[in-house]
Formats: sequence, C-alpha cells, structure tokens
Amino acid sequence: MHLHIDDFSQDVARILLQLYMNFPRPQAVYVEDISGPDQLDEAGLHGKRHMACLGAMLWLAEEGYLRYQSTLYQEGIEQAVLSNRAFTLLTATGDPDPQADPDLPVSVQLERATLAEQFRTALAARDSTRISALVRHFLARATA
Repeated sequence: MHLHIDDFSQDVARILLQLYMNFPRPQAVYVEDISGPDQLDEAGLHGKRHMACLGAMLWLAEEGYLRYQSTLYQEGIEQAVLSNRAFTLLTATGDPDPQADPDLPVSVQLERATLAEQFRTALAARDSTRISALVRHFLARATA
C-alpha cells in the first residue's frame, strides 16, 4: 500500500480515537498531537505530512464523521466532536479480534470487540497493517 494511505489511516484512527475518548465533550484536535512535530520550511510553510493530517481532519468532517467549529489556522480544528454516525460505528463490534482471549468474561470480550478498542490496541502496538485494515473496515461500514 502507498505510504500516504498508511499515514492517512494512522491519522484517521488517532483523530477518531481522541474524539471518542472525550465524547461527547467538544475539544480542539491539533495536528502535532496526531502526526507528530512539524518543521516549517524557509518560507514558514508546513510540511506535506502536517498538511495531509490537517486534510484528514477536514475530510472526516466533510464526510460526516465529525463536526467542528473552526480551524485553528493550519494547526488543527476547534470544538470538534464525533458525529452520531461515527460514535455508533466506533461502539459497534468490529470483525472478531484474532487475538481475543475466549477465557475472558463476555462483557470484556464485547468491549474489546468494538472498533474503538481495536483502534486503541492497534495504535498501541504500532501495527500499521492492522490500523489500515480497521480504518478500511470502519469506512466500509459507514457506506453500507
């Protein structure tokens, strides 16, 4: 897969998870918190990676996954909150986790099966293949 699609998937997972962890409280989402520090060029412009992350935030809003009040220049978005659609998708169970422990209580298994929890686990493990698969699954479910 192309590197920019992997970066997009990582950004989408981090943005959605950050908003989920603070739901329903609106909050600012900063590009540097999602994609890491940026080095301005000699003209004072942000790099491609920074702008791609900002683009992912704006795309999520345009596609109806989140709402926000305004942009913070090119640093992020302000008063952002998940849409009902995104919240519902994140709290729904995803594909079965191949690493699920059948000895855990059913309530724990159900919590771990949500897309939000699978995003959290994949991000913590830095598993870019799993993150990309989960983002594709999330977006496919949204269009179904």
